[in-house]
Amino acid sequence: MGELVDFFVRSRNFILFVLLEVLCFYFIINTSNYWSATYFNTSNRYAAKVLAWSNAANEYTRLRQVNADLAMENQRLNTRLTRLLQSKPAAPAEYQADSAFADRFKYTVAKVVDNTTQFANNYITIDKGTDDGIRPGMGVLSPTGIVGKVKVCNRHFSVVTSILHSEYLVSSRLTKAGDVGTAKWDGVDPHLIKLNDISLTKTVNKGDSAVTSEYNTTFPPGILVGRVRSVGVQPNKTFHDITLLLSTNFSNLSFVYVVENRLQQEQDQLEKQVETEK
Repeated sequence: MGELVDFFVRSRNFILFVLLEVLCFYFIINTSNYWSATYFNTSNRYAAKVLAWSNAANEYTRLRQVNADLAMENQRLNTRLTRLLQSKPAAPAEYQADSAFADRFKYTVAKVVDNTTQFANNYITIDKGTDDGIRPGMGVLSPTGIVGKVKVCNRHFSVVTSILHSEYLVSSRLTKAGDVGTAKWDGVDPHLIKLNDISLTKTVNKGDSAVTSEYNTTFPPGILVGRVRSVGVQPNKTFHDITLLLSTNFSNLSFVYVVENRLQQEQDQLEKQVETEK
């Protein structure tokens, strides 16, 4: 307390000067219309800037919640869209899709907590596990396309085999050419992937979309894999040399959607039964 009193005693002239300046400023503002208007205009302008900065900071801090809300909304929209597309496939008019078949895909939102793109075999870790209904073999999507397939799980986390993996294959169909091939990463550029086994008899154009085909049980058909970036000819082979620009940007993955095919186990069991009988 004594030090505080000593401070005021030592600084009494400066403190008196500041008080007199404030008092003079007060009288100037209140006795002159010009300076009064100038003061309020200036103060309002700076107050507006401070308020704008404050609002921008508050919006930035809310981005994480906004992204989470958008991911949940996308989950609901994906579920509805997939159900609609599966209930009305491209088929003869007399074909009626089974309701269980049309509703076989279920989506779960997960957050990416680890991700690699620089290796020959890359993996992604998400914050959902067996307690959330996740199990190995489920497909994983981003808001813009495919991501990979769940490899292993524990109660709270799962590791996903990224499509940026030397041994991961995705059955893909060119929407315009109509031919089905296999998308496989060549381990070079994390933005590009090869599309193999497309016959030279098919006309392939740059910009054509490659989507997941009907011949897999991991993903719903029609999910974007990428778009044709370049088309060439493989030496001594009868297939195009096609490079796709991946639809998913793996460098900024935040939220993903784990896809459960409720009928996959039933289909796999039946197909294995046929194989054992051969």
